[in-house]
Order: sequence, then structure tokens, then C-alpha cells
Amino acid sequence: MFDDPASSPDTETKRLPLTGNHHKILLTGATGYIGGRLRRRLETESCELRCLARRPEALEPQVAPGTEVVRGDLLKPETLHAAMRGISTAYYLVHSMASGGDFTREDREAAQGFASAARAAGVERIVYLGGLGNEDALSDHLASRQEVGRILRESGVQTIELRASIIIGSGSLSFEMIRALVERLPVMVTPRWVRTLAQPIAAQDVIDYLIAALDAPPGRSLILEIGGADRASYGDIMAEYARQRGLHRVMIAVPVLTPRLSSLWLALVTPLYARVGRKLVESLRNETTVSDTTALEMFGIRPRGLAEAIRRALADEEHEFAERR
Repeated sequence: MFDDPASSPDTETKRLPLTGNHHKILLTGATGYIGGRLRRRLETESCELRCLARRPEALEPQVAPGTEVVRGDLLKPETLHAAMRGISTAYYLVHSMASGGDFTREDREAAQGFASAARAAGVERIVYLGGLGNEDALSDHLASRQEVGRILRESGVQTIELRASIIIGSGSLSFEMIRALVERLPVMVTPRWVRTLAQPIAAQDVIDYLIAALDAPPGRSLILEIGGADRASYGDIMAEYARQRGLHRVMIAVPVLTPRLSSLWLALVTPLYARVGRKLVESLRNETTVSDTTALEMFGIRPRGLAEAIRRALADEEHEFAERR
């Protein structure tokens, strides 16, 4: 049994103050699920912030008065040089999973252009949010996330790569797929991948880690694994969601539903998430748990357990930065 949210301390008020002089920060993905939340947090910390956007006119009405918004496209490297000028730390929080094309190629090219521009501009640090997974046969999605981290590190700019598992929060693709499945299906015929272990982490804790990365020791690049307090399978997460919603759900496991068939099944019950969901489902064969606790030891963050993370997601119901379908 996971921690009871009714008895868990409310850690939402936890705020890790910035301790260093971080100069100017560049944020990519400022309209995305994590990037949008991080942008608001950096603004409350009174950071000197610059956001990169393909359409600045769409982002400018949302930002704080002191936040600068500049035009740039990660697939057009020539647009990045001006955005990098004077930047100390650059956050890389983008991916191409929602693309209708070859997302691995697009992610590779975007990372290469970003890394090259950061190096040329003298950026001191890149902070990147990637994906957990230590197995040799990674899915295309996880392999691409880790390839991006490698490209950024090879730039010569210190890169802090935070590798996370399933992110729990309203608007998160993983959480919204779980919500749709549990809400719509009283009886679920579940494929083998629902038993694969993960280490789900609350969106609020991911933001705390991203902020803490600004105060990581200077010097060498780091790969830091981050996760919540509990290890759980997708089946466990669905069961806990159902418990908190007061829903009686039956899950019948079958061994023959392959990831590809699972993605087609997912499209039937969650059509809004079908395009990205298919790519995500292929990753569920990979265990995504923390094996290196360096991040816990380095930062003063004590992540929430699964039950509290779901409770917070259900209480917040904030979809302003929901991940793109």
C-alpha cells in the first residue's frame, strides 16, 4: 500500500530558494507542460529570464513584465545565436514526439543546433530533462531522450541531465492517459507492460529538481536520476487513481497484447492522445526506476509518494500547459 494522502504532510509549500548568482537564464519549451510551470517558478524567484518561442506573440501575454521573449526555432540553428547571447544557464525542455515526422531525427538535429549555439555563445550550463531507462534495448522514445542528453554533454558545455520516469500531474500525458483509461473502462484487459516497474514522480518535484540544478556544483556534466518515493507499475498507478476516485475497476492481465496492439487499443479509449500515446506505450516495456541516488544526496528534495502525487494532481486540475496531443 502506498502512503495515505490523508496522512501525508502537505509538501506543496516546500520552496527551495536559489543560492547562487545565476545571471541570465534561457528557457526553451516555455509553453509546454513542464516548461510553463518552470517559467512561472523562475519568475517568482525574480530570475533574469529569456524565453525562446517560435511564436513570441502567443507567449508574450502570459509572461511576467520582466521576462524577455525572443523568436527562435530549434530546427533553424541560425535563429539561436541571438537568443543565447549573454546566457549563463539554458534549459532544454523540448521534444518532437508530437511531430508527424521522424521525431528521433528532429530531436537529434534540434539538440545538435542547440548544443553548437550554446558552446559558441559561452553558455556555462545546460539543464536538460530526459528519461530514465538503463536497459540495452530501449524504446525509440527513451533512446532518443538519452541520445539528446549525450549530444548536449558532448558540446563541452556542462550539462545537468535529469532523468525522470512517469510524471504525475494534471495535464501530463502519462497521467491523462491513466485518467482516461480508469474513468472509461470498468473492466480493463491489460497487456503485460502494465506490470513493468516505474518510479512515478510528482510534477511539483520535477520543478524542484530543475530549480535545484541551477545550484549544482560547476565543472563536469552530470546524469542525475530522479523519481518519487515509491516504485510502482502502471497497473499500481491505475489502481491508486481508482481508489482515490472511489471507482471499482477490474484489471484482467493477458500475455498476448503486444505494445503495438496496446497502442491501437489505447487509441480506441483515448483518441486525443493516440499519436503521442503510441510512441509512449512502446517505452512501457522498459523499467524506469532510480538506481543511482546521487540526486537525493546532492539536493535537499524529498519527493512525494505516489498517493500524494495523485492527490495533488486531482486537486490542482490545471491544464494550462497540458502536453500536446
